[in-house]
Amino acid sequence: MSIPTRVKLVEVGPRDGLQNEKQAVPAAVKIELVHRLQAAGLKEIEVTSFVSPKWVPQMADNAEVMAGITRLPGVRYSVLTPNLQGFEAARLTKPDEIVVFASASEAFSQKNINCSIAESIERFAPVVDAARAAGIYVRGAMSCTVGCPYEGEIAPARVSYLAGLMRSIGVQHVGVADTIGVGTPLKMQRAMEATLRHFDLDDVSGHFHDTYGQALANTLICLQMGVWQFDASVAGLGGCPYAKGATGNVASEDVVYLLHGMGIETGIDLDKLIDAGQFISDFLGRPTNSRAGKALFNKRPV
Repeated sequence: MSIPTRVKLVEVGPRDGLQNEKQAVPAAVKIELVHRLQAAGLKEIEVTSFVSPKWVPQMADNAEVMAGITRLPGVRYSVLTPNLQGFEAARLTKPDEIVVFASASEAFSQKNINCSIAESIERFAPVVDAARAAGIYVRGAMSCTVGCPYEGEIAPARVSYLAGLMRSIGVQHVGVADTIGVGTPLKMQRAMEATLRHFDLDDVSGHFHDTYGQALANTLICLQMGVWQFDASVAGLGGCPYAKGATGNVASEDVVYLLHGMGIETGIDLDKLIDAGQFISDFLGRPTNSRAGKALFNKRPV
């Protein structure tokens, strides 16, 4: 496979990045973050999730945030919906895409959503049906595709099993996620190959956490496979509440720096993206987790 000349980034910071923050982030700040991200050229933004506020209080303002965004033509706004009740609430806010999620690890599935992988897929089937009937695109997130905090290493056969189940219920695109960041390039390649048995190259993306500093290496090997869609989180926001020590998603700024350095187009203005990362980091009261963002920001004239 030749390396793609253009890559599409899905910005997951507003949802996946902020959902586990201990301090409350007001709706106005989330809306401003989305506005700054789309101003930087992001065309795919995961905005919020329609989950029980009991479990994820940070996302209790989901409808307010969706209503407050000034939508730009050509930008796709997605939301996470864990069940039919969540989907019905989400539908009222007119998302362009919904995201359903399942794990390649049975233990993680039980700990995370209290059911088996097969049961989770059964739960999502009516959500997928309802979304597609309403003309809403459906993306699936496959977590723990290389490692699990409870089971350890995950075999590619488990990833293939999950991808096949996702395909069987009508999911249109899947993200292959290294949820706890333990993946290294060849393991990531095998997980992606297992997924590609069920989905076309145009219908898969990578979602890598940087716990062990491997996210950019994993991105590179997937680029070499021809993968051209990746999730990333501005300022490296996020983590996994069920995985002890798991740091955030790979920083969008770092991925863009890598891609632009390889001559790959993204349509993203890196300076504006760094500004968005600084905005949310300043609000949270801590430095950005993006190395490229930090280095380039510090080089700016005072």
